Amino acid sequence: MKRILAASAFALGLGLIGMTASQAMPLAPVADQAASADVILVAGGCGPGWHRGPYGGCRPMYNCPPGWHSGPFGRRCFRNW
Repeated sequence: MKRILAASAFALGLGLIGMTASQAMPLAPVADQAASADVILVAGGCGPGWHRGPYGGCRPMYNCPPGWHSGPFGRRCFRNW
């Protein structure tokens, strides 16, 4: 009985030591979330005024007026029916 208790205490001690020493995901400060000046925000890597198409290529963004929608390649506006 003493042997099982000693083995359990030893295993528990190793587990606690390993848990305190690991830092797989350190906590980040919540209050300081200012954007860095080194980061440039772009639309999917295509740049401003462009977006990713259905096959991953960059396409220009066309804004059609209300009641219209863009065509299959986004180059023309068609009336909604």
